Amino acid sequence: MKRTLFALLALSAAVAATTPAFADQALATAKNCMACHAVDKKVLGPAYKDVAAKYKDDKGAVAKLTEKVMKGGAGVWGPIPMPANAQVNEAEAKKLVTWILGMK
Repeated sequence: MKRTLFALLALSAAVAATTPAFADQALATAKNCMACHAVDKKVLGPAYKDVAAKYKDDKGAVAKLTEKVMKGGAGVWGPIPMPANAQVNEAEAKKLVTWILGMK
């Protein structure tokens, strides 16, 4: 019984380690981010891969972009402003930003 439990826990950990992008994309979809963004192409806002490339060397990017997700922003990616996202709390925003910045 203990072996089965340990095997299931190990399998769960392995699955979780290989599928974090799906969980965060699900959060992005649930929070309506995907209405204006896509992973690899510009929609109304920039592609998430372009955001990751732009901020790859910015040590303060997580904090800066977490705030932008929640409060909105303008002027960095063109004339269309990003509205504030009141439906996204700080922990969710940080999770989304971390996911985005991890893209290559």
